[in-house]
Parts: sequence; C-alpha cells; structure tokens
Amino acid sequence: MKPLVFFLAYLLLCSQVVRADHITGGSMSYTFVNFSDGKYNYRLTLKLYMRCNSGRQFNDPTIFGIFDRVTHARINDFPVALTRTETLDMNSFNPCITNPPRVCYEVGYFETSISLPPSENGYLLSAQVVYRIQGINNFMSNYDNVGATYTAEIPGTSASSDAPENNSANFTGDDLVAVCSNNSFSYSFSAVDKDGDQLNFSLCNAYQGGFGGFGNNSNPPQTPPYISVPYGMDYNGSSPLGSHVRIDPSTGLITGIAPSDGIYVVTVCVEEIRNGKLIATQRKDIQINISGCTIASASIPSEYMLCKDTRSIAVSNFSSSPLIKSYNWDFMDDNGNVLYSSDGRSASYTFPREGDYSIKLVVNRGGECADSSLSAVKVYPGFKPDFTVEGLCFNKPTRFLDASTSVFGSVDSWRWSFDGSSNISQQRNPSFTYVNAGNKRVRLIATNSVGCRDTVTKTVSIVDKPPIQLAFRDTLICAPEVLQLRASGQGRMTWSPTLNMIGAQTATPTVSPLNTTTYYVDIDEHGCFNRDSVTVNVVDHVTLKMMNDTTICAGDTIRLRTVSDGLRFAWTPGEQLIRPDIAHPYAVTPVTTRYSTVASIGACTASGSVLVTAVPYPIANAGADTMICHNTSAQLHGTIDGSSFKWIPDISALNGNGNVLNPTVSPRESTAYTLAAYDTRGCPKPGFSSTLVRVLPPIEPYAGRDTSVVVGQPLQLQATGGVAYSWSPGEGMSDHQIANPRVIHAAAHPGIRYRALIANEAGCADSAFITVKVYHTRPSVFVPNAFTPNGDGKNDQLSFVTAGIQKVEYFHVYNRYGQLVFNAYNEMQKWDGFVGGVRQPSGSFVWMVKAVDYNGASYFDKGTVVLIR
Repeated sequence: MKPLVFFLAYLLLCSQVVRADHITGGSMSYTFVNFSDGKYNYRLTLKLYMRCNSGRQFNDPTIFGIFDRVTHARINDFPVALTRTETLDMNSFNPCITNPPRVCYEVGYFETSISLPPSENGYLLSAQVVYRIQGINNFMSNYDNVGATYTAEIPGTSASSDAPENNSANFTGDDLVAVCSNNSFSYSFSAVDKDGDQLNFSLCNAYQGGFGGFGNNSNPPQTPPYISVPYGMDYNGSSPLGSHVRIDPSTGLITGIAPSDGIYVVTVCVEEIRNGKLIATQRKDIQINISGCTIASASIPSEYMLCKDTRSIAVSNFSSSPLIKSYNWDFMDDNGNVLYSSDGRSASYTFPREGDYSIKLVVNRGGECADSSLSAVKVYPGFKPDFTVEGLCFNKPTRFLDASTSVFGSVDSWRWSFDGSSNISQQRNPSFTYVNAGNKRVRLIATNSVGCRDTVTKTVSIVDKPPIQLAFRDTLICAPEVLQLRASGQGRMTWSPTLNMIGAQTATPTVSPLNTTTYYVDIDEHGCFNRDSVTVNVVDHVTLKMMNDTTICAGDTIRLRTVSDGLRFAWTPGEQLIRPDIAHPYAVTPVTTRYSTVASIGACTASGSVLVTAVPYPIANAGADTMICHNTSAQLHGTIDGSSFKWIPDISALNGNGNVLNPTVSPRESTAYTLAAYDTRGCPKPGFSSTLVRVLPPIEPYAGRDTSVVVGQPLQLQATGGVAYSWSPGEGMSDHQIANPRVIHAAAHPGIRYRALIANEAGCADSAFITVKVYHTRPSVFVPNAFTPNGDGKNDQLSFVTAGIQKVEYFHVYNRYGQLVFNAYNEMQKWDGFVGGVRQPSGSFVWMVKAVDYNGASYFDKGTVVLIR
C-alpha cells in the first residue's frame, strides 16, 4: 500500500501546484520600529496582487530572504504566513468610457517583524513567486510562466549613522484604473515617505522569479543580483508600454497613450534621497490589463517629432469613442498664436519653418465628456540616428560607434539596447560582449539638443570568427602570369607567403608564382581572427582533347565536349552556338559544320576542331485532316521519302490492311494518326506527320411535336439536329430547304405527315417526322365535358386538344370551393382525378384555359367538366 499512498499524495500535491501562484503584481515595504538590544527592529509587509475569481491561491507561507545589500551574501530565510486578504473592485466607472472592463484584485498581505544587527552595507529583502499570469504582451513571444521577484532595501551605516532608522517609501497610488487601448490614460505610482526623504520615480526593469515550489508553499528566493524579465524588442524596463508613455519623476504619475489591448508588466523604482544622497531604492511591480474599451478623450501623443525630412504632419485622435461628437484642432507657434484650425477627426498642416510648435485638440467642447490635450511639436528636419559596428565575434567586445547626424543642434544622448532590451547602455560609443553567435537586434534611441528623438534598429550578425569572402578558392594560371587575389571582409588582412607578391597587407594583392602555390589570408577584426586560403595551380601549357567527329539529324542540338584544363574558350562559328565561351557549349546544326575552339590559360593557348555531319530527317506526310460521320470509315493518305514507316496508333491489323500508307480506319471518336518515317541515310530519328480524323456525333433529328392548326393559319415548323434541312411534302411551305419554314393549309386534313431530312457537316443524314391536323374552325382548345377515372383504361384522365394554338399559358381546374386542383401547360399533362394523393369525389369542376394562337393573338375559354366515379 505504500506506493499507492505515495502516488495519491503526489496527485494531491500536483493539484495544489495547479492552484497556487500566478501573481499579477506586488511590492515590499517596511517601517522602522525601534533600536533595542543592539538591533534594528522593523515591521515588514509583502503585498501581492491576484486577479479576482482566478481560481488560484496565494502561497502560504511565502519564504522571505535577507541578503547583504552589497556582497549579496545570504543571511537568513524564513517563512511568513498570509496575514490577511482584501478585495479591490472598481464599482463605478467614468460615464465617458464605452464598454468598461472589470478591474478587480485579490490582495494578500504577508506581515512580520524582523530584527537586524547594524550593517555597513545594509540589507536587501526579497520574496519570489514562480509564475506570473500567462500571455504577457511586452515579453518575448517564446517566454511563458516567467516568475517575479519583489524587493526592499534597508540602507546601511555607510550612508549615514542614522540611515538604518529608515522607513521605506510606501506606494499609495490607486490600482483601480481602467486603461483602454490606444487612448489617453494616467496611472499613479505615487508613494509617501514618513522620513520626509526626497523621492525620485522612474520606470525600471521587472525581475524574473524563482523556480519550483509546491502547492501553496514557496521556495527560498534565489541569490541576487536578479535578472530582468525578457522584454520584447519594442519594449524595455524604461518603456514597458511603448514610446508614447512617460512617468513624472517627481510624482510617479504615468501618462500617455496606451498600446494595443493585452497584459503588460510595469515596474516603477522609487529612489529615497536623503541630504542629497541615495540611501535606498524600493520597487513596485504590477501587470496592467489594457482592454479594448474606448474613452471619449483627446488622445494624442505628448509630443510629435518632425525631425527626419519633412515639415508636414497629419494627426488624428487615437480615441474612436462613439461619444465624441465634435473635434477642434489648433496648430500654434511657440508664442501660442494659432496658425491653423480644423474641426475634423484628423487634420494636416505644413509648418512654415523649423522651430517649436504645439497642437491642441479639444473634443466635445462645452458638452458632455469634454476633454482636451496639448502636444509639443519639434520641427527640426535632418536628424538621423545611425551607427556602425566593430568586432563581430562572441566572447569578445563588439564596439558600437555612433554615426548620428543632426542639421539643427547636436546629438546629446544615446540609449542602446543589445541582445534583448535588458542590456542597456547610455554611452555614445559603448562596447558589449555577446556570449553566443547569431543575429542580434541592436537598437539606438538618440536625441539632440533641440529636443528631437528617433530610433534606429539594425541586425548584427555575431559569429565565432570574422567571415572572409573570396572571389575564388582554386584557380589556374600559365607561367609566367600575374594574378590578382581578391578577398573581402571587415578587419585587417594579411596574405602569405609573400614571395612574388605585391600588396600582402591589402585585400587584393597580385602574385606571379612559378609553381603551384597555396596562399593564406589572415583577418584580424579587433582581436577576432580567421584564416582562409586560395590555391593557384601553375602550368606551362594548355591541354586540349576534342571529341570524335559525329553525325546528327539536321537542326538538332548537340553538346560539344572537350577534355581540357583551359580556363577560357572561344568556339566558332559562334552564331550556331549557345555560350561559345565555355568548354562544353550546345550547338544547333542545320547543315554539316566544323566547329573549332581555342582554349587558353592566360597567354597560353591550344586549338582543336570537330566535324558534325548533319543528315536531314526523313519526310513524312500523313495527309490532310478529314471529317466522318458517326460509325463510318475514312481512308488515310500518307507519303514518305524514307525506307520504312509506322502509323501511331498501330493500325496495321485493322480490316486486314497490313502496314500500308493508305489504310482505312473506323475510329469511334475523333483521333489523331501520326505517320513516322525512317531511313538509313544516317539520321537515326524518324520524321513525323499527323492527321486528324474528326468523328461527328450521331445525328439527333427532331421535327417538333405533333400539333393542330386551322385552315388559313400560318404554322411555323422547326427542325433541329443538323446544318442542312429538307422538308417533304413541300406544298404550301415558304422554303422547304431551311430548318424553320412556314406552311399555310388551304383545306382541312385529318393529319399531314411531314418528313424533315436533317444532315450534318459531313453530309450524313437522318429523318424526323411531325403530324399536323388541320381543322376548319377558329383557333380553339377542346375540353371534354366528363371523364371517368375508374382504371378501366377508357377516358381515365382529363386532358385537352388544341387547334391552331401556338402556346398554352395555363390550363387550370378548380373544385366547387374555388381551390386549384390541377394545372397544365401542354396536352401531354393529364389529370387522374387525385389531388396530393387523395382521390376526389364525383362532381362538377370548372376549367379555365389561356393560350396564344399562331397569329400571336390571345385566346381564353372556360367551362365545366364532370368527374364520374
């Protein structure tokens, strides 16, 4: 049973792991209590944030660590129980926010008392969590479940004798803030200091957390120094929300335009300055949830930089709130004089000259949700940040050289980011050592003395050794000859051996070796080395062996071949050659030709030739294309000038024809027949010719449906299915040789049978027939007065007969209640006395018919019919 007990305990432990941690922020603070028994006594508080209803739990207890502030030596670890919790929930919202998010935190407090002996260096207090929440937008995309570290600093006596009697700055800003993407916002990280120390606020790197920990228990914190979280390339500790967000160093108020919706880690450091000296730094780390809400606000950046190559600007309000009803833009000079105004959501303007300007936006002026914003505009075109790089090997310093230029003012600050945004420098020409190879993105943010700021980002390839590019690695010369070696790369180059060499300290020395020699090039790129080599093979003559003379079919392409150590070739005649300057060109040979070439190595040459005899292809003629009717035969008529032939497909066995030039074929579908001709004159390939036997589809003759007309009424006949037509008998027809003649009958007839002879393109013909009844009456539709649907085969269905009617538009039958029980559009449709499968009882029914006669006149009639069962 012991293994089972252990397994159940492990499952319980895992279930606790799932529910613990996932903290959204926190801070650590302390208050000084007194000094007694040779020790300083403090009240220590760790404040942790968690989303409401997250299903998670605070670690209980959390392990605190105490370290030497300078040496980072571990002094003590101790557990602190969860003292209390509270819920912070935003219950009221600004009415100018559309679709406001819920902002709610569960806050856990871990409080304890500690006693510490005097220390010259002071102390660093810390606690760690293993997991933040997932999906943080300003982290690198391939990082997840990054932990967090929360710290507080207690100054030592080196700062001043009373410095340990310190109360830490305590963050008091309101965390119930709704932040909408692409809208203006403010978030207070204000703090109070009981000692009255001066407080300086700044955005700084968030720390990663620890590892491990089970259930609701944490592990002791890792030993400092603590490393930064892995910010994404567009973010860093100083810009965790992008370039449009700033912090007031005096108040800790963060303002600006929020980035797109998501979760962002923001850390604020507050420095405690006493008597002009920094004594301690405290930190607050929070994950801000930016939602897709909108605020009716004037949301524009705090400043615009027209510092590149233009004095023109196009601006628009970032807020897309539907609550905004009006816009008022003012473009002003540095004295506040309005230069241009606009009332659109967007505005454009070209400033008259360089200088400082401002833009003011007012939305909903004088109405609900009115707001305004003022932005500074720097118009100083010609500022371009740039840099070059020296040293490209990892584990060796890479130097970055500022190459920024400015037409107005001078470049006065630099902020570099190397290998991830946590590695920062503010030197003009810094150095950085990469620990591994790969493509590294380097970013420089530069400013100038007139207030411009811009960014340049480049990808730097860090390698284990500086690359060398050689024009060639192996070549051939014929002595005596001078050859230029060519290499390229960053760094100082040196070639060896230097015998018979000029310019050994350059990238392109010249050499004139008498024997085959390997030359080495060494590159020194600021202490990073590489070597490569070029072998120069030396000969005293050119070897050339031509291919044997050959025979081909006239007009074919042949590849000419040589065996040679020549470097260059010149073939003739060039007009028949593809690439006559290579060793093995292709030649198009319509007539017998001798091809000659000169192979050379420098001044040394050799020549040779090859005879290519061109023999004409045998001639085949399969005859003209032909067309036949379905299920008939055609005779082919082929001719050749060769000694033998073959039909494709093979038809030698068809109808006993044997292999003849004029076979008879009976294809079932259109077929192409190819005649291949062969001879023995030297061209091994056959000549081809094809003929198409097109098989027409079967004729589908149609002369129309039997019909009835009246005497003297024109009837339009219509036949289909062919290309030629002949009607008989032709009496009374307008033209009996067309598809659609008109016929007029002078007397009544019980039924005239007309034949339409219909032919296709090949002259094949078939017949179709139509019977026309001729009545001596006006155009009519005849309907019986009764029918008996009793299944005896006599008068079981109701139908109608037309006379002189071209088209029936409808034939309707109604029951005694006026319900439609049957409709038809031609004589072939008949009523069987059922409606929807239900047998209708005996009785009278009303019918109505509407039609058009052969003269185009409308016809209408109605009557009754009796259904008899």
